[in-house]
Amino acid sequence: MAAPAPHNARVHAAIAEASTRTSVDFDYLMAQARVESALDPSAKARTSSAAGLYQFTDQTWLNTLDRHGAQHGLGWAADAISSSRGRARITDPAMASAIMELRYNPEAASLMAGELAGDNAAYLEQTFGRSPDHTELYLAHFLGAAGAREFIAAHAADPGREAASLFPRAAGANRAIFYDNGRARSLAEVRDLFSAKLEKAGSTDGGYGPFPSHAGGWGEAVFQTASAQPSATPAARPSMAQVLTSTFGSNPNSSSAPAHVASAYSKIARFGL
Repeated sequence: MAAPAPHNARVHAAIAEASTRTSVDFDYLMAQARVESALDPSAKARTSSAAGLYQFTDQTWLNTLDRHGAQHGLGWAADAISSSRGRARITDPAMASAIMELRYNPEAASLMAGELAGDNAAYLEQTFGRSPDHTELYLAHFLGAAGAREFIAAHAADPGREAASLFPRAAGANRAIFYDNGRARSLAEVRDLFSAKLEKAGSTDGGYGPFPSHAGGWGEAVFQTASAQPSATPAARPSMAQVLTSTFGSNPNSSSAPAHVASAYSKIARFGL
C-alpha cells in the first residue's frame, strides 16, 4: 500500500492528538473530517464562510475558540474575541487574519472540532439523559445543538414526519438533504442519510464526498448551500507557531510581543504545533 500523502499524515496525527486531548472518539472526528472536507485542511466552501478541515463558519469558529482556545495554547486568540448580542467579533483587527487563518491549521481545527463535539455531546446528554450516538452528534454539528435536540425529540415522537416541515430554513438551503427528487424526506430518512454518510466515511477513504458545511452549535444553526471545495493540490498550511511568527514578527518571544503571545508561542513550540 502506498504511504499516505504528507498532508494526510499530518491530518491523521492532528485528529489523533485532538481525540486524546478532548476525549472525543477518534473514529467520529475522523469521519466528520472526511465528510466535511475529504481530509483537505485547505478546503473552502463555495458560497459561505465555512473553511478548513472541519468547515468552521466564522461565528462558530470564534465562539468555539473563545470558549476553549486558552486551554490549548491559543489564549492569545481567545483574548482577542468578545461577544455582543449573540455575535462574536475580534477586538484587535491586527490579529483578525491570524485568528481566522487558524481554521486551515489541522491541529487547531481538530482541537476545536473536538471541543465543539464535546460541548454538543454534553448538551444532548443533559437534555436526554444519555450519551448521543455519532449521528446525533453530527446532527448537532449540522443543525446546532438546539436544532439537534428538536430533531431527536420529533424523531422519537413521529419518525415519519416530513423533516422539511420542522426545519424549513435548513430544507430551503439544503434540498439534497431534505428532498429526494422533489419528494420530502421524513425525519427517519434524513437521519438514515447522515448515518450512512458517517458510516461510509468511517470505513473507507473513498465515496463519501463532502456534505454541505454547517458548523453550528449551541443553538447557532448555520445553513449553507454549497459543499466544501477541496483544493486541487492542497497547499501546506503553516503551523500555529508560524502563524504567530508571521503576525507578531520574527520572534514572538521578544520583549516587543505581548506577554500572552510570548507565552503561547513557547507552549506551542514545545508541543511541536
